[in-house]
Amino acid sequence: PQPPHPQQQSPAPVPAQQHGLRAEQQQPVVPWKPPVDDPFQQLARSQASARPAGLGKRLAARIVDTVVLGALVGAVGFPLVTRATGHIDQKIEAAKLSGETVTVWLLDATTAGLFGGVLAAFLVLGFLLEALPTAKWGRTLGKKLCGLEVRDIESHDSPTVGAALRRWLVYGVLGLLAVGVLNVLWCLIDRPWRQCWHDKAARTFVAG
Repeated sequence: PQPPHPQQQSPAPVPAQQHGLRAEQQQPVVPWKPPVDDPFQQLARSQASARPAGLGKRLAARIVDTVVLGALVGAVGFPLVTRATGHIDQKIEAAKLSGETVTVWLLDATTAGLFGGVLAAFLVLGFLLEALPTAKWGRTLGKKLCGLEVRDIESHDSPTVGAALRRWLVYGVLGLLAVGVLNVLWCLIDRPWRQCWHDKAARTFVAG
């Protein structure tokens, strides 16, 4: 007679913890994604969206800023210029009454001080209306109305006070000279950031 077949033993049950472990191992790994409101991601999007502003908006903003600055400088400087011209007229009238041929110098200590006051008003008001708002908010009144911003060309943040002051001084000094027009028109041919000379001096560009 044949020996009886040995009973086949069923495999030992796998603990439930091992089942869960295997299931976790079989699930695909989902890569971590940053939250939507991640400030670093928002900063990257903000920097990527910065583009040189259109020339029409820049011209409109510059006209607004020039009118505002000119009106304030004129209000401060008009009395000083009036006094300077009156002083020059008195010198010319005195020379005529003397009956002698004399040289009348238009620039003396009095007129130099008065015209210097006008120049000081131009620079100080320019700092308050141009450089300071540019460093604090990245925009002047004209640029705010036109939706423009002045940004650092590397960090795309608002420029520092030193850079904003340098930007204004270069623009203001060149504006007093004949080359100021060439400075403003330089952005027509500059690529890729459409910078004027005062932007190159401050390492900034106008975004919009």
